[in-house]
Amino acid sequence: MERESMECDVVIVGAGPAGLSAAIRLKQLCAETGTDLSVVVLEKGSEVGAHILSGAVIEPRALDELIPDWKDKGAPLNTPAQDDTFLFLTKGGSYKLPTPPQMNNHGNYIVSLGNLCRWLGEQAEALGVEIFPGFAAAEILHHEDGSVKGVATGDMGVGKNGEHTANYTPGMELHAKLTLFGEGCRGSLAKQLFERFGLREDCDPQTYALGIKELWEIAPEKHHEGKIVHSIGWPLSQDTYGGSFLYHLEGNQVAVGFVIGLDYPNPHLSPFDEFQRFKQHPDIRPIFEGGRRISYGARALNEGGIQSIPELTFPGGAMIGCSAGFLNVPKIKGTHNAMKSGMTAAEAAFDALKTGDAPRGLNLVDYPERLKKTWIWEELHKVRNIRPAFRAGMWAGLAYSAIDTYLFKGKAPWTLHHHPDHEALKPADHCIPIDYPKPDGVISFDKPSSVFLSNTNHEENQPVHLTLRDGSVPVSYNLSMFDAPEQRYCPVGVYEIVRDDDGDNPRLQINAQNCVHCKTCDIKDPSQNINWVVPEGGGGPNYPNM
Repeated sequence: MERESMECDVVIVGAGPAGLSAAIRLKQLCAETGTDLSVVVLEKGSEVGAHILSGAVIEPRALDELIPDWKDKGAPLNTPAQDDTFLFLTKGGSYKLPTPPQMNNHGNYIVSLGNLCRWLGEQAEALGVEIFPGFAAAEILHHEDGSVKGVATGDMGVGKNGEHTANYTPGMELHAKLTLFGEGCRGSLAKQLFERFGLREDCDPQTYALGIKELWEIAPEKHHEGKIVHSIGWPLSQDTYGGSFLYHLEGNQVAVGFVIGLDYPNPHLSPFDEFQRFKQHPDIRPIFEGGRRISYGARALNEGGIQSIPELTFPGGAMIGCSAGFLNVPKIKGTHNAMKSGMTAAEAAFDALKTGDAPRGLNLVDYPERLKKTWIWEELHKVRNIRPAFRAGMWAGLAYSAIDTYLFKGKAPWTLHHHPDHEALKPADHCIPIDYPKPDGVISFDKPSSVFLSNTNHEENQPVHLTLRDGSVPVSYNLSMFDAPEQRYCPVGVYEIVRDDDGDNPRLQINAQNCVHCKTCDIKDPSQNINWVVPEGGGGPNYPNM
């Protein structure tokens, strides 16, 4: 069976904030000028928003520009931010710290980013954008000259061993004059583009964090709508970057999460268990007593900032949103920048395509130049040194951040640099093992029950999408040198070292059906042996209100 093909002007990979903003802006420009451009958005989740996970407090700056009457149109920004609290936790108590200016949330909103994307999807479709949820872009298509021709969706109905089942359906090719990649952090196609076109040759390595989140319904008397709390300190050691958030939404709901930089050195560390331990802190546990956990999820996020932004364009397409990495780490926000990048790319694309005679392999060379004139560049340049300063430890990072913010005001005459996260692990026998308490099933939980709350599902009879470049490496290198850290850095228990009954013959078991598409394994694996590729479209988590 041959693949069918579809022609369009612009195909956008990913129905996240960047991709949907790009689609909406393209169609707005068409309406303003009487131009007709066909715009298609592919989304690997079962629906728009199914794979979207963020804290999230949103700065509405980009939304104000994109859809000025968003309030009248019912955008789900229902909880204005109220008071900010910034805590330093010790094992038995806490100290209130001054809230850094970047974390001032006056004028912002606590939201479900998934629900915001669902609403943006509705606005896009009303303008004539075609959105195809449940279709994963699995392959980049190229013209004979090497330029990007579009993408192909993955085949459906392929069995574990690669055989075609009775339900086999070949993927579809989408041919476009321009392809915008907005896959989110550590996109599988973006990795291929980085390598093929050398897009990361003149920038720092990207550095990442893992964010783990739960949604709770708490007792009404403990709920303070609009309240925002961040913390640093316990339970993390001084050499590990990270902290927590608690956001009080409407309806007695609280989003609680923990973010850990993936440049941590101790292979015994488990981000999931650090999060569960955090909730047992004497100042945190009372918030959740008497409440119930509603949902769970995890996602990696970019933390490299401006020095890690790759070259953004290549013949036939461009990078937008977290595929490139526009998160403002000290502000703990990236949605507004992702949206603005998509809008800016759309404006460059529209100008290039409106004449109708765009050349094959069109390169949006003015997109990066336009982007540098937006607030994104100024915002990220001002905070560029704060995240890498924490490589010297928490106290040194805090001290430098204060100097950089208040004395240099973000204009220090130097730029600190990043190193690859997978190179940060120390050998297991050089580090102290961590004894994590067992979950109590009331405030803290295990991974299996957490995966259940993520509504994760994959068609069982399909090739494993967590692939190994060398099947011997997990035991010969990862286990022997680092005590198989994939067992701990994965927040849903995908990776497991199993042995025979006598304790011999260790081997890696991959429970791919648990995968929530966080991409941590692809990032943190010390041998870079794990390669995450897309499973069948529609597989993975189905996050409600996350």
